[in-house]
Amino acid sequence: MRSADTLKTAALLLALCSTLGGCSSVAQRLPASVQAAAKSVVDAVTPAAVAASAPAAAPEARPEPEAPVSPAAQRTFDDALRALRAGRAEEAERGFVSLTRSNPELGGPFANLGVIYREAGRLPESAKALEEAVRVNPRQAVYFNQLGITYRHQGQFAKAREAYEQAVSLDARYASPLLNLGILHDLYLGDARRALELYDRYLALSPAGDATVTKWIADLKNRKPAPITVSQQGSNGSAKEKE
Repeated sequence: MRSADTLKTAALLLALCSTLGGCSSVAQRLPASVQAAAKSVVDAVTPAAVAASAPAAAPEARPEPEAPVSPAAQRTFDDALRALRAGRAEEAERGFVSLTRSNPELGGPFANLGVIYREAGRLPESAKALEEAVRVNPRQAVYFNQLGITYRHQGQFAKAREAYEQAVSLDARYASPLLNLGILHDLYLGDARRALELYDRYLALSPAGDATVTKWIADLKNRKPAPITVSQQGSNGSAKEKE
């Protein structure tokens, strides 16, 4: 039986600013101190541009450009990013917070804070930051995927499903929310049929395949329904839900 904490061991990646033209998401690796914590994260959040040693990945989201930013704002972002890569999470947090105040029209800084807070176990703050990111830029599939991850960590499975589904609706070829949604239905919502459909869709976007997900599919197809015991039946002999 696979554990929800060992399904995905890739380094967690953030939505980052790449050019002076605006904040968008590009694949960047977190520092080792944060990667260690990310190894217990169930959710699939690894873009195709991860390190060359990683296996070939499915296509990832193409971020929508956001509002133009000033050179000063870009420098602040770059400084925060360098601090994050160096393991200075508090300094990085201060930089992103500063950007949310000076450039509240940009979703990228909010999204980065949301992931930083989640990895620090500050789930309410993570949800709040990511909710602001999707409010600012509701066209960014990456932000909805990250929001779904935080909701899943909070045990808010219905909200997680909605966020993942929104990410998929924005970018049907974005593989991560498909996999996250499949895991959610498989492990948390108890809908094996829907999980199989989502896993198949994820594999269709994975040119190199995914042996782990292929095994999950086989396990689901071979899984037998749990037998109904006398204590699980109502007076009319039909299955009764546990209250």
